[in-house]
Parts: sequence; C-alpha cells; structure tokens
Amino acid sequence: MVQAASTGTVRPVAAEGVGADSVSRNAAFAVATRLTTAAITAFVALFLGRHLGPRVYGYFALALSIGTVSTFLADLGITSATPRFLAERRHHREAVAAVVGDAMRLKAFAAVPVSILLFALAGPITDAFDAPGAELALRGMSIAVLAQGFFLFVLATFEALGRIAINLRVVALESVVEGSSILIIVLLGGGAAGAAFGRAIGYSVGVGIALGFVLRVVGRPRPGAGAVSGLRLRQIMAYSSALLVVDGLFRTFAQIDVLLIGAILGGGRAIGLFDLPMQLAWFLHYPAGAVSSAVAPRLVRRPGSEPQIGTFLDAIRWITALQGIFLAPVIVWATPIMTTLLGDRYRESGDVLQALAPFILLSGPGMLAAITVNYLGAARKRVPVAIAALGINAVWDLVFLSKIGIVAGAIGTDLAYAIWVPAHLVIMRQLLDLPLRPIALDFARAALAAGIACLPLVALGTDPGVPVLVLGCAIACVVYTVALRLTGGVGAADIDRMREILSRRFAWAAPR
Repeated sequence: MVQAASTGTVRPVAAEGVGADSVSRNAAFAVATRLTTAAITAFVALFLGRHLGPRVYGYFALALSIGTVSTFLADLGITSATPRFLAERRHHREAVAAVVGDAMRLKAFAAVPVSILLFALAGPITDAFDAPGAELALRGMSIAVLAQGFFLFVLATFEALGRIAINLRVVALESVVEGSSILIIVLLGGGAAGAAFGRAIGYSVGVGIALGFVLRVVGRPRPGAGAVSGLRLRQIMAYSSALLVVDGLFRTFAQIDVLLIGAILGGGRAIGLFDLPMQLAWFLHYPAGAVSSAVAPRLVRRPGSEPQIGTFLDAIRWITALQGIFLAPVIVWATPIMTTLLGDRYRESGDVLQALAPFILLSGPGMLAAITVNYLGAARKRVPVAIAALGINAVWDLVFLSKIGIVAGAIGTDLAYAIWVPAHLVIMRQLLDLPLRPIALDFARAALAAGIACLPLVALGTDPGVPVLVLGCAIACVVYTVALRLTGGVGAADIDRMREILSRRFAWAAPR
C-alpha cells in the first residue's frame, strides 16, 4: 500500500521494491551495453558504406533520418518522461508496474497510427527529397520505428530502476539479430531497403525479449492502477508534453543536416558522404552515454534522498577527459581514417569528420547534462535551448550548404552544441547550485591536452599508411593522457578511485 504525495510521488508502506544496483556496477554494465551496441552498429555501418556506396547508402541514411524524426510523434515524449516517475517509485514494485502499464498504453496510442502513416506516405515523402530509391527503405523503417519505440522504452525503464545489467543482455541479443538480418538481406541484393527491413526485424525480436524481462523483474504492467502508483495518467501526459517538444526539436536537430543536405544538395551521394562521419562521431560518445545512464538517475529528488552533485561532477570530468582523447586523430588524420575504413570513395568525408571535432568533445558532457535535467523534472526549461540549437543549425545550413558543401552541416552541428551544452549546465546551476568553474576547467584541460597530442601525428605526416595510422593513434592517446595528468585534468585521487572501481568490478566478475 502507498500514500500519494501532492507532487505525485509515493511513500512506501511495507512494500516490495525493485532493487537497484550501485552506480559503479550500473556504469560498468552500461559501458558494456553501449560498447556492444557500438561495435555491432559500427561494423554494420562500415559494411553498408563499403557495400552499397555513397549513393545507395545515402538512401538508407535518408530513410533512417526521416524515421528518427518521426519517432518523436510515435513516442509523445513518454520514453524520456517516464523514467523520472519510475526512479521516484523503484522502492515499490507494484507502483512501478502501474506506471509502466499506463506509459505503455500511451505509447501504443501514439506509435501505431504514426507508423501506419509513415508506411503509407513513404512515396510522396521520398519524392520530396528527390530520392525515389529510398521509398521501400522508408517503408521498412516505418516498421522499425514502431518496434524501436517500445524497445527503447524498456531500456529506459531498467535504467531508471538501476538494473542496467539486464539491458546488456537485451541489447546484445537485439544487436546480433539486427546486424545478422541486415548483412544477410543486403548480401542477397536487398540494397537500402534490405538494410531497413533488417533493422525492423532486429527491433521486433528485441522488443519481444525486452518485454519478457519486464514481466520477470517488474511483473505484469498494470494500466489504470493510479491508486497504486499515486500517479494520474494526466501527470505522465503533462510531463511528457514538455518532453515531446524537446524530443521533437532534438530529433529534428540531430537529423536536420541530413534532411537539408537531401533537400538542397540531393538525397543520395551527398547524404552518404556526410552521414557516415557523423555516425562515427556519434559512436565515439557511446561510453559517455553509458556513464550518463548510470549517474543521471542518482540526481532525482525523492523522499530521504538529495541529488548527488559530487557524483555528477566526477562523471562529467571523466566524460570530458574521455571525449578529448579522440580529438587529435580526428583533427590531424580525419581523411586517412575515413579512406582506410571505407575506401577512396569517401575521401570527402574526411573534411566532415575533421570539422566535427568540437561536437565530439561536447557531445558526451551534453548527453549527461540533458538526461540529468530530465530526471530533475525541469524538461520545460530545455525547450528554449532546443529551439535555439535547432535554429542556429538550420540557418547555418540554409546559408552555407550551397556555398561550401556538406562540411557546412558539420559546422552547424558544432555551433548548435556550443549553445546546447552550456545552456543545460546553466539550468543545472539554477536547480542545484552546480559550480560551473570546475567544468569549464575540465573542457580547457581536455582541449589543451588534445592540442599537445596532435604534435606527434603532425610529425608523422598527414597521409600515413595503416601501420603508422594505428601506431600514431596509440602514441597520441599516451601523449594525451600524460598531458591531461600534468595539467590537472585527472588527479591522483581520480586514478585511485578508478583503480578501486575496477578492482571491485574484477572481483565481482571473478569465478567463485
């Protein structure tokens, strides 16, 4: 039995909870989950880029971008909003089941019509981008949108409940099925459409597995049990409405470059040349996303628990340091990296990857800050930030894509994130009195260390072979780490803390 507070939170009375793991354990499993996804996704992306070529891969990328933008209508902000309410109630299993049931009912109400419409209108939509070759791919993506929405909802549920270990198993199985399906169908001649339908197969199988874990851990979802959760359906909808705007703006912002490149430069080769380096840049912040999913729920406000600001500051310092380690190779050797991975047809993609260096540094801390603001219940404060970021990106692209080509899309993303990240940190300062000076110093130290790490790569030349490329990247990592240590970006206490965490993880994993 629970008693409802006026804010919609609950106070447990002799209730069974959903046991949460520690921050370090969750972070370890989150890293493993993200790395599993990143490894398989990166392999599939490289395979598609090489096998399909820039033009046909561009059709798949366009369908994926349109599908991604459509997901905000198919979600109504529910996946981002619900974890806050789950984290507040994880001490009460029946309340969690009630919240999950209500949220899933809302998702179904939104997702099914959107997917049907996307399937039906695939032809006119792709014609508008002068990319008829993407029509069948977009139909496959419409199915993936429906399945992926429920899949990501379940992952967010386990993150909020502090049970990220489950996500590792779910994501690994989904990724293997999706990757295998894409490879088989494309090798059989399926092209861009085959890749899209392979993605749909993967998420359809994945959501079935994920829902099985929900039944096992949470129990049967109980829609309409507001008396148990202390939460009315309209409270979920109210908070979701704010996040619907934010998610819609952010998803449009994340895909605006591809969409405008398709509209202005053509929906084929130009998109392929831009999208793959953009995908690589996104892959590089997967570990940061893992840490974010483990840390952000710890800042939620609930009875008897205050936000763990110190944990946030430690996390953002480590995330910034990790993102910085990628900068030197991207700045100096972007073109050799892209041609080594994808072949000479993608030489122009090197300029895009190089221009994305600021985004790579900012994207990890930006993810942590954005997720944390959601958990603090301040989603509405993110709306002006999302509008500003999308606006500057779109205006820049509209003015400069026709003048300087696809590199303009990368620069527009950098400018948008230069607004996105500081603005979210300012919101956190307003909510938690978060000190900003240490975070600014973290960025400065990471940038300085990355600049120093560029020096040995410049000395090795700008067009190295594969052995020198691998050796140079290893040297740059070592130089970056030493420079970061000397500048105070990572202190002795941080190193001792990391050793302690790793020793506990290895001790936990060791056979007994």
